[in-house]
Amino acid sequence: MQRENKMGVMPIKKLVISMSLPMMISMLVQALYNVVDSIFVSQVCEDALTAVSLAFPAQNLMIGVATGTGVGINALLSRSLGAKDFDKANKIANQGVFLALLSAVAFMLFGVFGTSLFFRTQIDPSSPIYSYGVDYLSVVCAVSIGLFGQVTMERLMQATGKTTLAMITQLVGAITNIILDPILILGLGPFPRMEAKGAAVATVIGQILAFIVGIILNQRCNKEVHINLKGFRPDGKLIAEIYKIGVPSIIMVAIGSFMTFCFNKILLGFSTTAAAVFGVYFKLQSFVFMPIFGLNNGVIPIVAFNYGARKRQRITATLKFSCTIAVAIMAFGTLMMWAIPETMLRLFDASEDMMGIGVPALRIISTHFIFAGASINLGASFQALGRSHFSTIVSFARQIIVLLPAAYLLSKTGVLNYVWLAFPIAEVVSLIVSLICFRYVYKTLICKLD
Repeated sequence: MQRENKMGVMPIKKLVISMSLPMMISMLVQALYNVVDSIFVSQVCEDALTAVSLAFPAQNLMIGVATGTGVGINALLSRSLGAKDFDKANKIANQGVFLALLSAVAFMLFGVFGTSLFFRTQIDPSSPIYSYGVDYLSVVCAVSIGLFGQVTMERLMQATGKTTLAMITQLVGAITNIILDPILILGLGPFPRMEAKGAAVATVIGQILAFIVGIILNQRCNKEVHINLKGFRPDGKLIAEIYKIGVPSIIMVAIGSFMTFCFNKILLGFSTTAAAVFGVYFKLQSFVFMPIFGLNNGVIPIVAFNYGARKRQRITATLKFSCTIAVAIMAFGTLMMWAIPETMLRLFDASEDMMGIGVPALRIISTHFIFAGASINLGASFQALGRSHFSTIVSFARQIIVLLPAAYLLSKTGVLNYVWLAFPIAEVVSLIVSLICFRYVYKTLICKLD
């Protein structure tokens, strides 16, 4: 326990790569199984694909609660380890497990009682899209214990620098999902054809297995943190500290879910195919954005640890190097969206109508990727330094103040391609606001170290 943690001594470039690369790989695998889900669902019919796309805001909110709480656990735990407060670190871990269970119960209730209402606000109940959507979302939410448990176990390992173990956990869930998708969606062998519900069942089975593996790895390999719920009592002060960091991230995702819900409503005014294209875009862009989130998952504990250890130069070097990587990945993503959009859309059995809408959509929307890479990287610094509310401000400005109003006004032209322009417009504003917030954080926090 008294050995110097590698986050305080290892050369920065080597540290960022060693911490982030396993998470980036596992995030890529997660992106792959999200795409595989939709690829096999699209083989059922376009209505099923549209249903999964319309379910995304609610499913994303659930993931946001899990990862946002995890951000709070991760940053607070890393900071405690950096300050060598090991008792507090253990207490944070136990409170995190409790919060995961509590969140799973809340979404289980939504899965049982709320999914029908959610889809009625978007689509006619007599539409096949409605039936496919309720089948899918009710299972994903009602059996969310695997998701919340998996994310919590991963964050405990990331906070102590054991990102390779966290990657193993994610790979177990992802590979399980990929294997089960065609079997359960299309009904291969002795298994019945479950269509959209099959995609949901495959997802929750993968998450539960990943949760179990995460428990085992934490108990056997993560010696810096000890989980022991015997005699456990909720600690209001620690929970408040976790959510002080995590709630802004949750709100940020909630804002994104609200934006997606409203954007789908705008697109449904053109056609259900336009909404399906938007869903396909989100699946494809995950190949670009998920590695950036993996990078951030590696960077947050590094910055938080060195902030706790008061090592200013290591913080600034980490942020500069990670921002360079993020922008490079985003530039590559933009190039791919421009070069081979037809190939990407054919993966989803795209009709001529979907191809006509999707090709210009992918090219137009992807112009904002580079700006987004820089903004997301700056957001990691806000979370690690306990200033997550700045991430909320940036997200609110981007998606609510700029993106949705711009999309609505552009939709009034009657030209669908103009609606996609709302994304690059909003991202430029987002980057400007991010830079203003970071300048304040740098002057008030980072400059005062050493």
